[in-house]
Amino acid sequence: MKNSIAERVRDFLKMYPPFNLLKSEKLLEIAEEVVITYLEKGDILFKEGDSFNEHFYIVRNGSISLNHTNKNTQEIVSMSDAGDVFGVRPLIAQENYKLTATAHEESIIYAIPIKGFQLAAENNSKVYKYLITAFATNAYDPYTTKENNEIFVDYLPNNSHDIVNFQSANYTKNPITCSEKTSLRDAAIKMSALKIGCIIVIDKEKKPVGIITNSDIKNKIATGKFPIETAVTNIMSSPVITNKKDLTVADGQLQMIKYNIGHLCITKDGTVNSKLIGVLTHHDVLATLGNSPTVILKEIKRATRTKKLRAARLKANTLLKSYLEQNIPLTHILKVISQINDAVAFRAIEIALPKMPTPPPVKFSWLALGSQGRKEQLLFTDQDNALVFEDVPEEKYKETQAYFIELAKYVTKSLNKIGFEYCEADMMASNPEWCKSITEWKNQFENWILKPDEKAILLSSIFFDYSRIYGDKELVNELSTTIYETLENTSLFFKFLGRDAIKSPSPLGIFKQFLVEQNGEQKDLFNIKSRGLMPLIDAARLLILSKHIKGINNTSERFEKLAELEPNNKELFESCSYAFKALSKFKTKQGLLNNNSGKFIELATLTKEEKLKLKRCFKPIHEIQETLKFRFDLKNFL
Repeated sequence: MKNSIAERVRDFLKMYPPFNLLKSEKLLEIAEEVVITYLEKGDILFKEGDSFNEHFYIVRNGSISLNHTNKNTQEIVSMSDAGDVFGVRPLIAQENYKLTATAHEESIIYAIPIKGFQLAAENNSKVYKYLITAFATNAYDPYTTKENNEIFVDYLPNNSHDIVNFQSANYTKNPITCSEKTSLRDAAIKMSALKIGCIIVIDKEKKPVGIITNSDIKNKIATGKFPIETAVTNIMSSPVITNKKDLTVADGQLQMIKYNIGHLCITKDGTVNSKLIGVLTHHDVLATLGNSPTVILKEIKRATRTKKLRAARLKANTLLKSYLEQNIPLTHILKVISQINDAVAFRAIEIALPKMPTPPPVKFSWLALGSQGRKEQLLFTDQDNALVFEDVPEEKYKETQAYFIELAKYVTKSLNKIGFEYCEADMMASNPEWCKSITEWKNQFENWILKPDEKAILLSSIFFDYSRIYGDKELVNELSTTIYETLENTSLFFKFLGRDAIKSPSPLGIFKQFLVEQNGEQKDLFNIKSRGLMPLIDAARLLILSKHIKGINNTSERFEKLAELEPNNKELFESCSYAFKALSKFKTKQGLLNNNSGKFIELATLTKEEKLKLKRCFKPIHEIQETLKFRFDLKNFL
């Protein structure tokens, strides 16, 4: 029995990064200074534009949404759940908040004192690596937004697979400088003309003696402390912090945090006693963080054999594990791993084509189906793919189809060697049923949609989540157009999809206990895929198809689009999006932990906190299924 609130706070903190990296006595010192805050749903902790304060935060119970204002509307950038750290901008960058933190539900928040934390975590690089990542993940400005929309990469653990920590920092090679005798007016004019945020003061031997930033001008000139004609030496920050030219990303960022600076001078020998050759800024580091997945992608592009592709894809698993350990939002994880998966399939096709006796006889497209088609494939799973080729005369059809089936066999064999198992149901492009001309595919979809039955629903559900990996874009667009035109001529098909979407009820039974498997090899295990993820996947697909929205396959993005289209149901759809991401992340962690798909979970191995998190994610499943019953009039169709 704990005798103090501080001890209970410490025991909670030590379960989550980065606090689990601190010694117990240090953690207790922090816990004694923690401010406990209770928030009702809708309460605001801090607003976009507010001055930074002396704390950063961790969620004890409930959830906090981090929002950005865009054209007078609030966009959710991320959600912080129990154990998630947020609001670290004051610790890392000492800038005003660029997001608004709002209680998504009744919540308890621990406010961590920055000064006390810095003392406790001093010289602990692992702690700062985690916080750097948390900051880069949730940062919101024009630069980081652009990077996040493309690829996001964080620090990796210190091991043989490390990519980013040992990558050299990309610093500015020709920094803007001025002499010690320069007036502040002349230095400021130079900075303004060149649109830069700092200027380095150097001596006669071109050694750095000081640095002037926009903040120095604002705090020392604009406030009237010094006249504009004063010498730069009167307001520069000195001495400068230096490092050598081959410093790593991690070394540069950690030094910036240690000395609370945003600029690092690069000199010939790494000391202030040698010539200035460059400057590393905070944004330079973020740029390196944002671009580093290209290391893996370049390896994939250069691979000439399946063995090389497999090695590159295995690196992505290391990346995935690191992301999950550091609580990177699933949105970013999916973008990175999906791009890598698509690149692997693309390259496998490129390697296979020269093995064919002739070039392709007509245009074709390779389609990824299922989880890869939805950009949700994180672990190695079964292959689901198809091929569509251009129409040919009837007498040429069998010959043309045979060519593409042979090509598909090379590709699926390669993907199998890389780690993607063959589909047990043979839903692969090497099967004649999944390798057809554009007209045959149109006829197939029209038949599925206009004459639905159990088999048609199963197959079409998989195929409605396709995305083009390789080949002619117009063939895919043509197929999509036909599908959506056909959907306008039916309502029965949506009822069949709806019935399929609610066939798995809420994952919780009476007394809110988990519903586990009753027999077979998985007896007493919880199937998180069929009971948690699939109801959300099926509901999102049905609703987005009923709205005739093209081009959005990802489940969480489908719900987010639905929230935009139906403001009255915004909270439900956003809750479904969040639940899907949380469940996907949980399943992936279990898969990596047990070296399997993560589909079946032994509940006894979960902590109380993990079980509570899961149960919270199940609430929207029941609500969305009730919505489907009403919207598609399913009560009399079951």
